[in-house]
Amino acid sequence: MFAILFAIIIAFLGLVFAGILAFKINREDAGTAKMREISAAIAEGAMAFLHKEYKILAIFVLAFGFIIDIILGPKTAFAFLLGAIFSALTGNIGMRIATRANVRTAQAASASIKKGLALAFSSGSVMGLSVVCLGLFGVASLYWLFRDPNIIYGFGFGASGIALFARVGGGIYTKAADVGADLVGKIEKGIPEDDPRNPAVIADNVGDNVGDVAGMGADLFESYVDSIIAAMAIAVLIFPTIAQGEAIALPLILAAVGILASLCGNIIVQLSRGAKKVASILNRGIYSAAALMIVGSYLVVKVFHVIDDLKVFYATLVGIVAGVIIGYITEYYTSDSNKPTQKIAESSKTGAGTNIIQGLSLGMLSTMIPVLVIAVGIWASFALFGLYGIAIAAVGMLSTLGITLAADTYGPVADNAAGIAEMAGMGQDVRERAESLDAVGNTTAAIGKGFAIGSAALTALALFASYTESIGLKFIDISNPKVIAGMFIGGVLPFFFSALSMRAVGSAAMEMVEEVRRQFREISGLMEGAAKPEYGRCVSISTAAALKKMVLPGLVTISAPIVVGFVMGPAALGGMLAGSTVTGFLLAVMMANAGGAWDNAKKFIEKGNLGGKGSDAHKAAVVGDTVGDPFKDTAGPALNILIKLMTIVSLMIAPLLAKMVQ
Repeated sequence: MFAILFAIIIAFLGLVFAGILAFKINREDAGTAKMREISAAIAEGAMAFLHKEYKILAIFVLAFGFIIDIILGPKTAFAFLLGAIFSALTGNIGMRIATRANVRTAQAASASIKKGLALAFSSGSVMGLSVVCLGLFGVASLYWLFRDPNIIYGFGFGASGIALFARVGGGIYTKAADVGADLVGKIEKGIPEDDPRNPAVIADNVGDNVGDVAGMGADLFESYVDSIIAAMAIAVLIFPTIAQGEAIALPLILAAVGILASLCGNIIVQLSRGAKKVASILNRGIYSAAALMIVGSYLVVKVFHVIDDLKVFYATLVGIVAGVIIGYITEYYTSDSNKPTQKIAESSKTGAGTNIIQGLSLGMLSTMIPVLVIAVGIWASFALFGLYGIAIAAVGMLSTLGITLAADTYGPVADNAAGIAEMAGMGQDVRERAESLDAVGNTTAAIGKGFAIGSAALTALALFASYTESIGLKFIDISNPKVIAGMFIGGVLPFFFSALSMRAVGSAAMEMVEEVRRQFREISGLMEGAAKPEYGRCVSISTAAALKKMVLPGLVTISAPIVVGFVMGPAALGGMLAGSTVTGFLLAVMMANAGGAWDNAKKFIEKGNLGGKGSDAHKAAVVGDTVGDPFKDTAGPALNILIKLMTIVSLMIAPLLAKMVQ
């Protein structure tokens, strides 16, 4: 009872802190009338898309809620609906504050880069704290109501379902606009990024919010809650009744301690004065939060005697350290301060082909260390405390999500601020400061994706263990032809899923390019700045493509485990889950890192290196970036949702599949 109360209180305090930050952001100067007009157009487009997307998602939620109610009962259906509502709410909160903060960040950057950083990061903090606090509040409240972790699977299913559609839909929207704007604006017309003459520029800035804020918020919300749910469920399955209470309580308490550590990290970032680099300030907050989480988890285990066994603390430590290492490796491969990304930039001197080859090789190479880290983390946490140790490691890895997501969401706000600075004619100095914030944002976004992907592997494994335990499969025989067939089906699903989302971006981008070309061709005086583009046409193209193309990938993800489970059997489904986890993890890391490196290679050239903006190397880097855009912001980040959502669906149907085993 203490654990539930403690978790709910900490979650409430975190939400209060987020509310205070939001209030302070709203009081900041929103700049000139021109700046406010541009920001209002971005906010209007973003909310219009979100409302249309939610109408479609409401049909999905109500339909599946009805089915769950019939098959699994009203309690699980209620948990599913709550998970879906909270997931959508986190994205909505984050996007609303981001669209208010973008113009204020641009205005703050006119004073100093650190003031711009503080405001953009505060916006990200509202998002990060909303995700972890609503997630913890939802899980703790449901357990307090029903005292059954199996019912809470419904909460995870609701969160994952919304996250997948939001991530895919938002990703298609943002990258269709981004690719279309870059290919015509930068390459064909030679005009700057976010130039107001470009008809796709408003759609591009809207996309930053619906994809990288609302989509990312829903994405990491489901990662966070699934890790807690997995640990609680395994506690029920493997602990004797007398020890179950503490084992179920521990992930809730660790999550609450993580929120406190994230709050401290946020304050450290806001108060940082000595560091000269933006990245150093953000890293100071992230690493401080991780250190505080280590101390806090030790106190929980050793002083307050929640499972009085240091092996549990060490399992938590494994997850925290693994997350930090994956974040560091991601930063190494994607930051333009390091050689891997700079090599991509240098390869642009000989054309787009060599740029793409170098970027793909970087993405493939970058999978090696994260895989080794996850492999060691799985082995070490299992050796320490069995399957429960793996689940606790996943909780540990995401424990400081409140600040890592803040650093992630800060990026789209900085990107929008740079766009507003360009469109409003705020001057070269302000534009350069905003671009500096944006460049760091690309790296922090890649680190956030690294955390999400790494935790997805651990969480999926913990959920997979829950699945095998719940249906009575002591082992899965990989010499069984059905299991092998299931593994191959699972292995190909991430590729099929990625193909659908990449193709959607490509076809929408083609339509966007044609529309932008048409406007430059037919609107007299547009190139000279004497006429205004038809921004709404480009917004409509992105909206229609995203809403139309997001449905099929989601339905495939949800239906695949149901079909395989009932047609081929529970063991074959286990093989499918194993196959999808391995290939999905590798593909997600490769896409996220390659995409982030391509983007920052372009920005490295735009800083004046290798010929600077408008050079042949820059044009080649823009082409590479357009390939990387759907890699890092559409297909890649959605894969970590895919592998967990399929496992959650498998757990939901496990009671029915258990009869097949018997």
